Amino acid sequence: MDEGATIRSLVGALRRRESTAVELVDRYLQRIDRLNSSLNCFCETYPERAHAMALQIDQQLAAGDEIGPLAGVPIAVKDNIVTDFGHTRCGSRFLENYQSPYASTAVKRLEQAGAIIIGKTNCDEFGMGSSTEHCAFGAARNPWDITRVPGGSSGGSAAAVAADLCCAALGSDTGGSIRQPAAFCGIVGAKPSYGRVSRYGLVAFGSSLDQIGPLARTVQDAALLLGVLAGVDRHDSTCADRPVPDYVAQIDTPTKPIRIGVPKQFLSDDNDPGVNAAVRDAIAVYRSHGAAIIEIDLPLSEYGIATYYVIAPAEASSNLARYDGIRYGRRAELGSADDLLDLYARSRAEGFGPEVQRRIMLGTYVLSAGYYDAYYKRALQVRRLITEELDAAFAQCDALLGPTAPTVAFGLGEKADPLSMYLCDVYTTIANIAGICAISIPAGFVSIDGKQLPVGIQIQCKAFDEATMFRIARMFEAATDHHTHRPDIDDPAGSTDVAR
Repeated sequence: MDEGATIRSLVGALRRRESTAVELVDRYLQRIDRLNSSLNCFCETYPERAHAMALQIDQQLAAGDEIGPLAGVPIAVKDNIVTDFGHTRCGSRFLENYQSPYASTAVKRLEQAGAIIIGKTNCDEFGMGSSTEHCAFGAARNPWDITRVPGGSSGGSAAAVAADLCCAALGSDTGGSIRQPAAFCGIVGAKPSYGRVSRYGLVAFGSSLDQIGPLARTVQDAALLLGVLAGVDRHDSTCADRPVPDYVAQIDTPTKPIRIGVPKQFLSDDNDPGVNAAVRDAIAVYRSHGAAIIEIDLPLSEYGIATYYVIAPAEASSNLARYDGIRYGRRAELGSADDLLDLYARSRAEGFGPEVQRRIMLGTYVLSAGYYDAYYKRALQVRRLITEELDAAFAQCDALLGPTAPTVAFGLGEKADPLSMYLCDVYTTIANIAGICAISIPAGFVSIDGKQLPVGIQIQCKAFDEATMFRIARMFEAATDHHTHRPDIDDPAGSTDVAR
């Protein structure tokens, strides 16, 4: 099987008996063994379990049984999505040895469709970060240049897909954690509308913001995965009971004359010039295919970062209160604590990293007496205004187009200042604040120090309009070849020239 294979090509090869599921699993596991030491994107793999599932799929094929749409496809799962096998560490020392007694709905649906979970991928601790440097088990690295970050917090999943260590992966997106790493690694990453995919089994960061979504090589693969993941779930009361369209069947259907809005705030002079150039090139592509390009004004989008970094830490401080070192997780030595409260404090100080502690303290502060109205309540009011502004924009256009991130992948350790790291999410947070759907797709490259680094553009559509989002994204993908490039990570010298 060729490197960089898609879900569609892998399943087709299996159905034609050109390959076996066992061979696919072996190929990916061998590649992980060879390259993961350079990338640190996997925190653990499941070779025995993966082989057993692959053998079962091969037996079903030999017997002529019907197989699922993901049968035999090796898929990775971000380490904050629980499985009832292996560990779920959330990139944290607090949960270093934690084994979940149940599996998430998302993982169950993947396996019911025939997918083979090949391993768990590293992430920023509890999903709090934009670089996957805030992981207790070491920073993940970008396969296009291993001196740079893969983005975060789903950086391990994005790097694994880009480096062809798995065919696709699951990530989670609270403020851009699927889309920004997808952009940095040159792949596709989709954040579904809030309520489209069950959050049952996703370790909570910001409960009103979190969503599970796919990272894949093509828009079609992302659409196929979302079709498997989406749908009502009795275990999650926030999961919407709405019909799930066949996204793949509609993906190449000619759309009505589309109207694409380009917010003037998104083409800021603060962006890398190469990022703005990629967006302008994308506008030209859409215009050449008959789309109407409309300038949109979203003045409140400038408050998205501030609003997000009040709401998300506030929800995190509440969600992480359950980690006390008593029921599960890391516990400080009993002899080192004076009383129960001291035991809680010492366990959390030992288990949580600096970024998690920072966000817990920030969230606790904005929820405290005397500050609640000034910060948290006001952030909720601005959230409503941002949502209304986006609703008004979607009355004028079918989708919003802009950069996924203001820069390409930055160097490891380059953004030590938390504020500079937070600004990486300047274009992604409003989709989570408003609960709309959004996707990042490859849109070209920027050359820095002789290295070709991917650029991603973001398409946002109104809530539960993923079908339109995928069609518009697919239109650009079909007209360009950016998604066909992959990093030359096999070069032992670490060369990252663009390869086909």
